[in-house]
Amino acid sequence: MGSPAIVVDDVQKRFETVVALDGVSFEVAPGTVLGLLGPNGAGKTTAVRVLTTILRADAGRTEVLGIDVARHPQSVRLRIGLAGQYAAVDESLTGRENLRMVGRLCHVDADTTEERARRLLERFGLSDAGDRPLKTYSGGMRRRLDLAAALVNRPPVLFLDEPTTGLDPAARLGMWRVIEELVADGTTLLLTTQYLEEADRLADNIVVIDHGKVIAEGTAAELKARIGSTFVEVGVAPEAVARTHTALAAVGHVVEGTVVPEGIAVQVDGGRGVVAVVRALDAAGIEVDALTVREPSLDDVFLELTGHAPKDSGEESAPTGADLREVVR
Repeated sequence: MGSPAIVVDDVQKRFETVVALDGVSFEVAPGTVLGLLGPNGAGKTTAVRVLTTILRADAGRTEVLGIDVARHPQSVRLRIGLAGQYAAVDESLTGRENLRMVGRLCHVDADTTEERARRLLERFGLSDAGDRPLKTYSGGMRRRLDLAAALVNRPPVLFLDEPTTGLDPAARLGMWRVIEELVADGTTLLLTTQYLEEADRLADNIVVIDHGKVIAEGTAAELKARIGSTFVEVGVAPEAVARTHTALAAVGHVVEGTVVPEGIAVQVDGGRGVVAVVRALDAAGIEVDALTVREPSLDDVFLELTGHAPKDSGEESAPTGADLREVVR
């Protein structure tokens, strides 16, 4: 497949007493999607800001398309697109004017920018709103325009930092389809997300970081295989939860934090374990309202690796003035 499109080698970044990145290393192959996962504050957004020249690493090596990010930041900026957690658009301009502005900043000629703006507005379902001021846009429309802006210069490498946050399910599915089209056309993509089903669907490879360190890496299937368990979720009446917990604890590992509504979940070893659960419930005389058998999900992997489920809120702050000043140095 050739040289990696993105290289992160032993990268470190500290903010006063806070260690945001503590020797992070990973690579992204050309034309693939890397999903960067981790709890809130794990360092995902910091890693993206280092790779996109917004921040400078304290130590380590970062490369994009073979270009050293620290030594040649301007060359990197001309070859990448970025859609961050916070829409980087000007609400005083229309959607079309925002795309024209990005084209000028990326040194794309006016005629080409105009044509690309038209196509991008159409692609993201914004044609009818293209000549309206952004202050009239909904949050989801701004997110779509932000991604469109990242594509004006047709970058071979794209960084998406939680690109579907705030979108409704239909808009999120639409964004996924656009991302899949981009990758099919050869774009390399690094994606951070709080939606694990998003990484499961889109990512060719996944890196999990926690407290600024890489704690796991592999495909979604490989990470799920690390758990190696079948999950049995048992729904019972509230007064039977304690007895159910005791009965299931003798069969497998009761998963704390994964209690189903008015019930409990247990990890068991395959089909035999499922049979053992049924027998244990019957022997204890527990009346079951519902019983579901499923294989591990990325949510289970996340819980196993980090000790808690992913948070729903944004994990790191928006770029500060100091962050942005580094870009123009």
